[in-house]
Amino acid sequence: MSASKTVRKVEVLSPVPADIDIANSVEPFHISEIAKDLNLSPKHYDLYGKYKAKVLLSVLDELEGSGDGYYVVVGGITPTPLGEGKSTTTVGLCQALGAFLDKKVVTCLRQPSQGPTFGIKGGAAGGGYSQVIPMDEFNLHLTGDIHAITAANNLLAAAIDTRVFHESTQSDKALLNRLCPPNKEGKRSFSDIMFRRLKKLGISKNKPEELSPQEVKKFARLDIDPASITWRRVMDVNDRFLRKITVGQGPEEKGMVRETGFDISVASEIMAVLALTTSLADMRERLGKMVIGNSKAGDPVTADDLGVGGALTVLMKDAINPTLMQTLEGTPVLVHAGPFANIAHGNSSIVADKIALKLAGPGGFVVTEAGFGSDIGTEKFMNIKCRYSSLTPQCAVIVATIRALKMHGGGPEVVAGKPLDRAYTTENVSLVEAGCVNLARHISNTKAYGVNVVVAVNMFATDSEAELNAVRNAALAAGAYDAVVCTHHAHGGKGAVDLGIAVQKACENVTQPLKFLYPLDISIKEKIEAIARSYGANGVEYSEQAEKQIEMYSKQGFSGLPICMAKTQYSFSHNAAEKGAPTGFSLPIRDVRASIGAGFIYPLVGTMSTMPGLPTRPCFYDIDLDTATGKVIGLS
Repeated sequence: MSASKTVRKVEVLSPVPADIDIANSVEPFHISEIAKDLNLSPKHYDLYGKYKAKVLLSVLDELEGSGDGYYVVVGGITPTPLGEGKSTTTVGLCQALGAFLDKKVVTCLRQPSQGPTFGIKGGAAGGGYSQVIPMDEFNLHLTGDIHAITAANNLLAAAIDTRVFHESTQSDKALLNRLCPPNKEGKRSFSDIMFRRLKKLGISKNKPEELSPQEVKKFARLDIDPASITWRRVMDVNDRFLRKITVGQGPEEKGMVRETGFDISVASEIMAVLALTTSLADMRERLGKMVIGNSKAGDPVTADDLGVGGALTVLMKDAINPTLMQTLEGTPVLVHAGPFANIAHGNSSIVADKIALKLAGPGGFVVTEAGFGSDIGTEKFMNIKCRYSSLTPQCAVIVATIRALKMHGGGPEVVAGKPLDRAYTTENVSLVEAGCVNLARHISNTKAYGVNVVVAVNMFATDSEAELNAVRNAALAAGAYDAVVCTHHAHGGKGAVDLGIAVQKACENVTQPLKFLYPLDISIKEKIEAIARSYGANGVEYSEQAEKQIEMYSKQGFSGLPICMAKTQYSFSHNAAEKGAPTGFSLPIRDVRASIGAGFIYPLVGTMSTMPGLPTRPCFYDIDLDTATGKVIGLS
């Protein structure tokens, strides 16, 4: 048993109760106890109530010289719409390592969006006896990071439309006079942020009155082309009716109508900046560099050009600190950032992982999760996140279920909210074996990065021994370091002990350095095509719009950035109905956009939407408050 003071023995019941009922049955430790176990003193964190704390980045400075723990990423096979238990496996593995194998361990998870929490998928705190608690706080507001992102994103959106509006009615001189108003002595001056724009324009003058008429025009008039604006407003709700809207319909904004739309908050570039930043200073630079569109001359316009980069950083200053929580069994969790993996890069933050690796220390473990299947989540973890963090993982876990493998073997369609077909609840070894082509491709793709791959088979009550053996054999034949059956949903950490042992061995025996899928110095198209080949595609088709954008970003000097594919999570291809391991298809690129502050180019594959919709029967039907106890009920 672990020497950790905060390990909690949880009595497991069968059948497994609802997630929220399990979460509510346990009294969490005060978060200061969890912090103490990590050798964090009160000066290292700010409390947010009894069960959450923000860990301050100063911890990294203090631990700069100390060694790191092992670094493990959890991905999955191509999932069904029900999800295959990746978060649950991540938590279960950490409970096994910390509460049963006496290892120092930190779990690093993304903060869930409230969109899916009230929509189709439900929460993302894990499930059964492998959860982060309090799960209602984890799944709802947490410490307000997503609200901060929403506020910052929409401040920038307001700044864009306002600037276009004011430039349309004022002369260059009037613009300069209003941008640089006189002080009490009647003297005009540039604010600090304006010097960033002056420097970018190659103007070295320090006073507004020193500018020539030409320089006044260059400095004061951004001349944004409304048709080029890519920055959209966001909110953390699934709302299909906001996908396309018009703004500027008020009588005072006459003639300023334009078409735009809302994205979900976690799709905001500011979320990606938060996830990929390495320090407060780095975040300030990234926020300022975000490109919102172009001038009519074709030059990129940034948040700093609009004078708002500093204000965005102020809104994000607390959000940069990861939130410390705990699992059901008392092991520590850092929750930070929450970009989706299908429409963004799908990984929790670099700063959380860096802090966790120092806190776990040599011989300890940090387990982080990459969203959806490893074709998108793990691929972006390796090629984007590890590139910016300079961290090297030793082991990648791939979560598989018999249910999903049967679907990939040709089983009937799996639909969220509908009962599973009998094919999924009765033994059918040949269907499982046929579906293992999907697992095999995920293994070979992940192994190519130089990590050891461990397959975690997330077991359900209806799975037979013969089916589980078929998966284990197929995984080993495909090159997995090991393949382990897990019952952490039903048994907590105890059900993932074998997985913990396999992961430890995989980390200790890694022999290769980290290898990326593509170098950065090749063209945007060559990078896209390298990723497409990993999906099984034999070619890429670019729309006219995609061609135009690639040419523009290359001309603007952005072709050296990594690629973040916006693609369906339900297939290796662009077609969600194509299961297994499709080959020989051409991948259609509908559009190409850029997150310059975050640091990637993102091609949109097929018809990906950046604002989800609600189903006929959303999860919110089940969610309520017990007004007698104040406890949340029905959250899944």
